[in-house]
Amino acid sequence: MRALSIAATGMAAQQLNVEVIANNIANINTTAFKRARAEFTDLLYQTERLQGVSNRGRDAIVPEGAQVGLGVRTAAIRNLNIQGALTSTGNSLDLAISGRGWFQIVGADGQPVYTRDGSFSTNATGQIVTSDGYVVTPGMQVPQNASAVNVSQSGLVSATIPGQVAPQQIGQLTIATFANEAGLESLGDNLFRETAASGPAVSGAPGDIGFGVIKQGYLESSNVDPVKEITDLIAAQRAYEMNSKVIQAADDMSSTVTKNIR
Repeated sequence: MRALSIAATGMAAQQLNVEVIANNIANINTTAFKRARAEFTDLLYQTERLQGVSNRGRDAIVPEGAQVGLGVRTAAIRNLNIQGALTSTGNSLDLAISGRGWFQIVGADGQPVYTRDGSFSTNATGQIVTSDGYVVTPGMQVPQNASAVNVSQSGLVSATIPGQVAPQQIGQLTIATFANEAGLESLGDNLFRETAASGPAVSGAPGDIGFGVIKQGYLESSNVDPVKEITDLIAAQRAYEMNSKVIQAADDMSSTVTKNIR
């Protein structure tokens, strides 16, 4: 009976949907986390009667025909790169991007990776690094005797040195954009990698056309809306229950046929 396998695909799809929602809720306080959404498409159709053909060789054309769907499948899990709220931290090396853009990082294998998490600090040599110690690019060093670090909205980094009247410029922070941000590969640890689907990274200074600006002393919060996630969770749970009811009904029908044959 096809209803059993069709409903089974529906239950599998809703289980995946709940897993995506669970991951969103689990990361509700993760810096710069972007919520995901599961997307589904219908499976192939089995044709019982073909539309648009002559009716048994006569001139009458079958107007609609009969096709039976065979279930559902996962098409994509899309990351929704919507701006999260900016939260003030007061830390001079906490940076948030307001608008489009990604911070550029040198990954563990030396390859470039990207993040929206701007909770930076300095390492033993004064380099600006992520919380996991990955170096932010373009690389720059904060002098050990600096009393303050300032980052402008355009990404210009300068340090205040005791005894010097003017701040010392130590580097220019650049950010990257992509033609298709949803095509980036998630690596965990708030890091992403460029793929053929995302297109190549385009680097530029914050504030340039098409690039966001830097907000010093702020971090971007997760864009997860708890009310929406709970609503989606209830809808997914109800859909799962309905598919299980279909399986139960199909099983009862099959049992009825078997009993009658006996």
